[in-house]
Amino acid sequence: MSNPATAPRPTILPEKGTALVKNVLSGDTVILLGKATGPNGKAPEVVFTLESIVAPRMASKANANTDEPGAFPAREWLRKLLKANANTDEPGAFPAREWLRKLLVGKTVQFETRKQGTSAGDRVYGLVFYAPPGDTAASPMNVAVEVVRNGGATPKSVSHSQAEAKPDEANAELDDYQSALLHAYEEAKKETNGIHAAQPLVRSLKNAGDDFETLQLVQLSQKLGQHGKVRCVVEYIFDGSRLRCQVIDPVMGDFQFGSFTMLLAGVSSPRVGNSRTDPPTPSEPFADEARQFVELRLLQRELEISLCGTDKAGVCAVGIVHHPKGNIAVELLKNGLAKISDWSLRQMAPHDVPALRIAENSAKRTNTKIWHSYAPPKLRGASEIIGTVVEVLSGDTLAILPSGQAYDSEDVLQKVSLASVRSPRVGNERLGREDEPYSHECKDRLRVMTVGKPCKVQIHYERDIPVGETTDRRQFGTVSTKQKPDVAEVLLAEGLATTQRHRDDDEKSPRYDDLRAAESAASSAKKGLHSEKEYKRGTINDLTDPRKAKAYSGALMRAKTIKSVVEYCFSGARFKMLVPSENCHIVFSPNCIRCPQPSPAGAGRQGRPAEPFGDASKRHARLTVHQRTVEIVCSGVTMGGVITGTMYVGQGGQRRDYGLEIVGAGLGTVDQKKIDYGEAPKQLIDAQNVAKQSRIGLWSIERPVEVKQVKTPEKFADQIASIRVSEIRSGSHFFFHTVNDEAVQIIDESMKLFTTNNGTAGAPCDVKNGKVVAALFDDGSGKSWYRAKIVEKRGPKATVLFVDHGNLATVPIATHLRPIDNSLGTDRIPAVAKEAVLALVVTRPLSSDEGVEAARMFQSLCWGMNVTAKIHGTDDNGKMALNLLSSSGESVGEQLVSSGFAMPAKAAAVQSMSSRMVDGTAVLKLAAELEVAKESARKTRSGMWRYGDVGDDDDDYA
Repeated sequence: MSNPATAPRPTILPEKGTALVKNVLSGDTVILLGKATGPNGKAPEVVFTLESIVAPRMASKANANTDEPGAFPAREWLRKLLKANANTDEPGAFPAREWLRKLLVGKTVQFETRKQGTSAGDRVYGLVFYAPPGDTAASPMNVAVEVVRNGGATPKSVSHSQAEAKPDEANAELDDYQSALLHAYEEAKKETNGIHAAQPLVRSLKNAGDDFETLQLVQLSQKLGQHGKVRCVVEYIFDGSRLRCQVIDPVMGDFQFGSFTMLLAGVSSPRVGNSRTDPPTPSEPFADEARQFVELRLLQRELEISLCGTDKAGVCAVGIVHHPKGNIAVELLKNGLAKISDWSLRQMAPHDVPALRIAENSAKRTNTKIWHSYAPPKLRGASEIIGTVVEVLSGDTLAILPSGQAYDSEDVLQKVSLASVRSPRVGNERLGREDEPYSHECKDRLRVMTVGKPCKVQIHYERDIPVGETTDRRQFGTVSTKQKPDVAEVLLAEGLATTQRHRDDDEKSPRYDDLRAAESAASSAKKGLHSEKEYKRGTINDLTDPRKAKAYSGALMRAKTIKSVVEYCFSGARFKMLVPSENCHIVFSPNCIRCPQPSPAGAGRQGRPAEPFGDASKRHARLTVHQRTVEIVCSGVTMGGVITGTMYVGQGGQRRDYGLEIVGAGLGTVDQKKIDYGEAPKQLIDAQNVAKQSRIGLWSIERPVEVKQVKTPEKFADQIASIRVSEIRSGSHFFFHTVNDEAVQIIDESMKLFTTNNGTAGAPCDVKNGKVVAALFDDGSGKSWYRAKIVEKRGPKATVLFVDHGNLATVPIATHLRPIDNSLGTDRIPAVAKEAVLALVVTRPLSSDEGVEAARMFQSLCWGMNVTAKIHGTDDNGKMALNLLSSSGESVGEQLVSSGFAMPAKAAAVQSMSSRMVDGTAVLKLAAELEVAKESARKTRSGMWRYGDVGDDDDDYA
């Protein structure tokens, strides 16, 4: 059991002194604020009660809601009995407090202590004197006497009998102070001031959440308040940006004297700790300083407040405090005691925001208070990019070619996203993700404004964007063109995008407030994303399908010149286009032109290597026509559904034939068949001849004269290795691992890690014969992924060869296959299982009894052990030919033959194998030994010889 915390020692005041009035608790009690002992010290506070007077008691939310143990049932009974009067003042209590608050709060007073220390409890009793500005009296007023004179309190010495007596008779023995109180008391009664009135004001305190909803208060204040402002008194400061206020404006009707918690709009201060929790929570850095900063300026001041809205839970109001000397939120930011809070900033009017931004930026530059360790974001790249927009990747991301940079690789393009803007995302059919509303409209609007045009980009910040298993360092900035100073603002103003919801500590666009204003205007006008109408996007006909393309090609040819948008470049002469007038997608290729094949699209994607100038041809197309509006004249359609014709780029005097341009640049050629048949236009042929003569592009490649060379057959030398059989296909056909081969261990560990990272669930993959994928197999210790090659696809299943072990299996495609990482491909790590046959040994297939017996004997001699192998090159089929030696040192092939389960190879096979060896002596010796073993088996009638001689023309041994 923990010991109770020791209470702090009370502050002891001198007999006389001066202090600042921080707060007025009631008509007879104030809080005095002293001076801090150091620059970072906290100023002492004392609860000071005026001696010898009693003021009516005020209601408070704390008194109504704080219970002693076991008091809840009693309080509930009393609340029902008194009809919830626990929040009601004693008569005249509120006017008394208000008179004293207006007189003293924020003012310096003189005090004289009469009673303090242990006999006074947690407060000090005494007298307070105050000299109002401009008062010429010789001595300051006694505040207690003035409180009594105004009907805010009564002297403690007054009894019922004394109240009927005259002051001189009843207080003959009292001192001057007591006499002054009694005289003031008589004056108050005579003038019926304050509590002596016929019906003193009785305030009923209402609390937000208990007696009314905060949103109702906000809506009523915006409707009834003058210019949306209502008069309130700030009753308590939780922290620098969270206040408790009381409505005192009569225009609010039933909401007058309503108490609510308000958050300062647009800012957030550090949170003050709570010493009453277990364990106590400490204050955040600079929290106490921010709280004191606000207390000195706002606490118990009567101010006008504009309520903008509520927080997400609807508990706290969000508002702006209008102080005669300025905006407290701006001062907090300027002094480094708060940060901008974007979620509440959105509830403010746009014209109120710039002052907050300027104040925060000033504190950041000077590293004031909470910004003491702030450093501007460091950019890895340039802070400004000037170049040409090559492609719009999405509604908020562009690919830009910097000025002066040659477009010789896709790596030179810089990917830039619009700062503080989020566009609707385009869907992905493979992932089953649908398009978000207005995603295509947003991307197309950005395309029209930027693609092919010079631009200037101011980079504001960078972030790591997840891309698959890696991250991409993305730059975010403001993009401007000659016609549009900020393209992001245009998208927001047209309702095609929204501003990004940043965290308070995130970097953002310096034009964030302008962007928000544009979004707000679009929202008010119900444009685009803010429209209340249901979004519907028409279906576009897909004519990339050959059958549809052939069916509709006639309409395209009859339309003559058609405006189209190039959506994708497959190569320099093959494009996917959108034809808006016909509402269709087509694949288009210029007539009679062929461009070299470019590299496969996508990083790490396997495919045919690029032909010379294939990538250069595609880059020329991307720089010239990609995402541009072009004109096409359709003239035909191929068997593959490709629409052919002529394509024109540019407008007016810059209008030109794209086919002539790419052929003249040497990046494409005229189809030779079209030339031979006389179908190629003369202009194309002339352009090609000029490119040939100039030796540019494709025509700059030297074409060497091919000299046919006769290949010399490769000769093999006898080798000896230690191996371990991994798969047996028949009595003489098997797969093996080389003992101590590090590749075996590497691929085993890599595939175990692959299984750990991906689990054992299948994933969609490209199932083609010969393609290497990951296949699931259970070797008895649990399912795991192994490298496998597709051998054959049969409906929902596929037969695969596990290339690192040699075994075949037929598995379901959906659950047992998934793509393999590029780093685990056989081009990086070759298959560790090698295919081989027993040298000069022939066995029957497993479909026969002798074949099964041969395989079983082979297994008994070699499986699960390291065996010595003599390598005699390859057989006629290119498989490695091995003579295996069992643990006893005998040849496995000889044992199979002598047991009657195998036959020696024929003389032609022996001669062929020996001719491929550097020295064929070992092969000839092995052949002779096998013949001896064959004779032994024939004589003993073993195996296949048990029914008589086996002819040399037996098909199984041919």
